[in-house]
Amino acid sequence: MASSRNPTDGLDHRLVRAGAELLRSDGVAALSLREIARRAGVSHGAPRRHFPTHVALLSAIARTGFAELTAEVEGSNGSLADLARVYVRFGLRDPHMFELMFRHDLLESNELGLREVSLPLFRQLTDLMPGRSAVEAGALWANLHGIVQLWNWNAMPLATGATDVDDLVTAALTAYLP
Repeated sequence: MASSRNPTDGLDHRLVRAGAELLRSDGVAALSLREIARRAGVSHGAPRRHFPTHVALLSAIARTGFAELTAEVEGSNGSLADLARVYVRFGLRDPHMFELMFRHDLLESNELGLREVSLPLFRQLTDLMPGRSAVEAGALWANLHGIVQLWNWNAMPLATGATDVDDLVTAALTAYLP
């Protein structure tokens, strides 16, 4: 169930900001309610008064990542190639946020309408692939997402010898473009 609470007001915003900073410095595993509260300078029970569940707070943090990625995509030239490169660059620059944004449990719960902020990015990808099905767009998305994950784990450069992630993005796009 989506909450109507606006995480940009007061303590909600401080908790989300503290969580995002913690995420970026220490990774997803560090995102306990207690540590987020400590970093926000509030009691360990305070987050529960603003976010009814841990998933709700994590979803609010993930929403900030989707907002950043959406803004970057909107600032691009609107081509499929540019969208792909923006997506991959975001995932490489902010790997912990990228991981949190696409966690199945958060998307499945749809706390704070998380699906509603994530699906427009996929629709935009699909719209940039005229004549292709949503499944084909999903395959390209999975390919791009995999490039990010494997590059972040250093597996892709190790396996392929690639030194520039853009070469992999170009190869993925070539496989899906007419």
